[in-house]
Amino acid sequence: MSIQWFPGHMNAARKEAAKTMEVIDVIVEVLDARIPEASCNPLIEELRLVRQRPSLKVLNKSDLADPVITQAWLDFYNRQPNVSAVALSCSRAGDASKVPQLCQLLAPHRNSSVKPLRMLIMGVPNVGKSTMMNTLLKRRIARVGDEPAVTKVQQRHKLNDHMAITDSPGLLWGTIKNPNVGLLLATINAVGHTVVDDEAVAEFLAAILLARYPARLTARYGFVVEGLTNTEVIDAIAKKRGCLLTRSGGGLDRDKAARILLLDYRNGTLGRTSLEEPGTREAIPNISPLSTGTIIS
Repeated sequence: MSIQWFPGHMNAARKEAAKTMEVIDVIVEVLDARIPEASCNPLIEELRLVRQRPSLKVLNKSDLADPVITQAWLDFYNRQPNVSAVALSCSRAGDASKVPQLCQLLAPHRNSSVKPLRMLIMGVPNVGKSTMMNTLLKRRIARVGDEPAVTKVQQRHKLNDHMAITDSPGLLWGTIKNPNVGLLLATINAVGHTVVDDEAVAEFLAAILLARYPARLTARYGFVVEGLTNTEVIDAIAKKRGCLLTRSGGGLDRDKAARILLLDYRNGTLGRTSLEEPGTREAIPNISPLSTGTIIS
């Protein structure tokens, strides 16, 4: 299943971002710590390299991610030229306050009222950009929602007399060549629900959880996962949670069970889990939720 979602406002946002980069100093790219590479927009990287702007990669929602894998990502990004990386939770004031300080280190020459530090927050939808903005400014200036495409236009604000920050709409790219990247983005609700098959996304997620965190499934839902396929995990959740189709003789409501698994993953109920780690992108295509009965070895 290939997931493509590029609403009209995103095309306008891309053009606006390219123009704004001419007059900013540091790109703050917000990533989801559970899927840092999948939530890293190649368009953003391309634009910043053209303008030769340094980047602070913020691995947000790190409290939901596997800490060992998160550290591996920090090491990976901090080895890249003109890039710094930090793991935090943007909803925490103490964490968010680190962002301007780290940006200042990337552009030390911009530190006065005459030459203020100008930061641009970018990232794919639903990774926490608006939450970061609200926390930094200590007031609600950006609408926040557990859905993609909440922010539609850029918003610029002064942090103090020598720092300004601009929030931008969530930005995807036109063609997601690897279908598994689209599925990873769907697990964090970064694409519109109208283009997503919840069952396929949940099966994809179940396959990874079976391979990496099987005990989390048992602890949450109370069934033994040994020998189960990813599709059977969805069936087992449906049975445990009483998800039945009343119009078809009491058959399993797999769509409802899929939404239960996705919600539990998104809100952290399943515990701290990461779906990708540095150097494993090549292995992800081996996890296919579209082949009924897939068992991850």
